[in-house]
Amino acid sequence: MRAARDSFAERGYARASLRDIAERAGITHAGLLHHFRSKDELLAEVLAQRDTEEWEEGVAEVDSLEALAPYLGTLLVRHQKTPELMRLWLELAAAASRPDHPAHGYFVERYERSRTHVTRRLRELEAEGKLREGLGPDSAATLFQAVLNGLQAQWLLNRRLDIIEPLNRFLDLILVTDD
Repeated sequence: MRAARDSFAERGYARASLRDIAERAGITHAGLLHHFRSKDELLAEVLAQRDTEEWEEGVAEVDSLEALAPYLGTLLVRHQKTPELMRLWLELAAAASRPDHPAHGYFVERYERSRTHVTRRLRELEAEGKLREGLGPDSAATLFQAVLNGLQAQWLLNRRLDIIEPLNRFLDLILVTDD
């Protein structure tokens, strides 16, 4: 997976080849094809692995409202260090909107899992009086995903754009803090 991630990040999806990835991994092209039927399938697995690593780290780190903004800021900065992977993620998510796409099921499950987790946490915050009045947890969770994806897409178009400040302002709009 490391070989594929490096190749996609360095060369971009279109220029990365399964032969190059196999060579980097120290296996044959046929050996790679035994595990992954296509470059799309391999990319989906690379992104799923990255997503899983971030998910596990995020669940461990974000145990309070105060920890949320710093964690998300760190996550976006990390994504900015690998813009090609950020681009690939967004492109694959869009392509996977087609039901016949190999990564369709993964993205449906990934967004649902994320939305469920965020909604659950927002329900807890709502019970504590920390979710803005009139904004339900379900809607806030959907907005949350849209803002993260949208900020990253805008940053890919304009690398000078500050996406951390708008993220923090969005959190200010939906959450009530003690200060």
